Amino acid sequence: MKAIFEQRLAKLREMRERGVDPYPRSFEHTHLSGRIARDFENLSTSETPVSVAGRLMSKRPHGKTAFGHLRDMEGDIQVYFRLDELGEEKFGFLDLIDVGDFIGVKGSVFKTRTGEITVKASDIKVLSKSLRPLPEKWHGLKDKETRYRQRYVDLFFNLPVREVFLKRAAAIAEMRKMLDERGFVEVETPVLHPIYGGASAEPFVTHHEALDMKLYLRIADELYLKRLLVGGLEKVYEISKDFRNEGMDRTHSPEFTQLELYQAYADYHDMMDIFEEIMERVAVEVCGSTRITYQGTDLDLKRPWRRISVKEAMKRYAEVDLDNVKDEHLREMCARITDADWAHVPRGAMIDEILGRHVEPKLIEPTILYDYPLEISPLAKISREDERFAERFEPFVSGIELGNAFSELNDPVQQRQRLEQQIKAEGNREEIDLDFVRALEYGMPPAGGLGIGVDRVIMLMTDSHSIRDVVLFPPMRPEADLEEELDGI
Repeated sequence: MKAIFEQRLAKLREMRERGVDPYPRSFEHTHLSGRIARDFENLSTSETPVSVAGRLMSKRPHGKTAFGHLRDMEGDIQVYFRLDELGEEKFGFLDLIDVGDFIGVKGSVFKTRTGEITVKASDIKVLSKSLRPLPEKWHGLKDKETRYRQRYVDLFFNLPVREVFLKRAAAIAEMRKMLDERGFVEVETPVLHPIYGGASAEPFVTHHEALDMKLYLRIADELYLKRLLVGGLEKVYEISKDFRNEGMDRTHSPEFTQLELYQAYADYHDMMDIFEEIMERVAVEVCGSTRITYQGTDLDLKRPWRRISVKEAMKRYAEVDLDNVKDEHLREMCARITDADWAHVPRGAMIDEILGRHVEPKLIEPTILYDYPLEISPLAKISREDERFAERFEPFVSGIELGNAFSELNDPVQQRQRLEQQIKAEGNREEIDLDFVRALEYGMPPAGGLGIGVDRVIMLMTDSHSIRDVVLFPPMRPEADLEEELDGI
């Protein structure tokens, strides 16, 4: 690496000695590779040259000619250099250009004898000199940790990775489009919260020097979005980063993207319909069909999804009859699952633990699991069918939870009681959000709310095993030897 670095530095110095700026400010760029392929018939007969730019991915000199491939946003295109076309000075300049450099090429379009669309260069310009070599072609950049850490290399070397993030952008755009069509207003709420709430999670804590106060990175947008319902905005949504200071695994990241939406005069049945429509539309937009394959399993995201209550699912998959089972039996089951002390844990939390171990992994086909225990649903209305449960649902595909939704609790007296019970049960909450309670006291219309884990939806749509595969720069431990590596070259 050091020898190659020094060689490229020498070429960089020679460029400057020749009066060439190896890092110019701009370049007149007229065509992407994909457009040239699509419009080849017209471009090949036109007297107007094309101008392409990108990273040089290969270079093959053959005496007085050379071939190479440029990579841009739409893929690769071959470029052809001839001594008699460029002249001695410009053709000789190719010796200073390495694979990995960004270059601009101006020329005409033709097909080689093998039928490959090619740009014959009449002019060439270096746009950015690369000092580090690309990963070796045949071995490639395969180490996961290196790929996540150096996503800037991963994106240009592994085109399927680039496609994942283009699909991610398309999916989020389709979510916005659908909600905008339905009359929802996109809003922005605070990331720094004086009191965290809207979910049960451990927050990241920071301190504001000017106000001399503790603040928390939000764990959810919910309580601020509901304040907007109080203020008369009847349909609102936000696509945002949320933060939870907890463990990491294939479906969890401390920083993640969530879509939250709230609609006045709706309930959780309406949210089920909206969720199903979002998933269907995103699948068609990103995958071309509601039929997808995830990790070897064929799935169909078409509406309607299967809907099953927590009571029914517990009986079917965990062989637990919630109408008759005693707390002691639930406690014994939880003790077999984990080493935690379950002696004083509420019934609802034990049910949730059993759901996570014995039920959720078996929800492979698209499924909406509804009516969760009231104790673990402090922001949801009591079920109209059974007061032990709340009007809450979570959707699952391939055992992965994709979201959370409620018929929102809008009774301020009940809400304060429930939040106080939550703090007592969790034991690690400092206070409740009294301003949110005050907002409810002004009156919040009946409403349905829905939160969707955007990263997990993208995992499904791109057949990605881990959440880190769909996050551009996932959280990583710092590189201990990075300074030593840079100093070494």
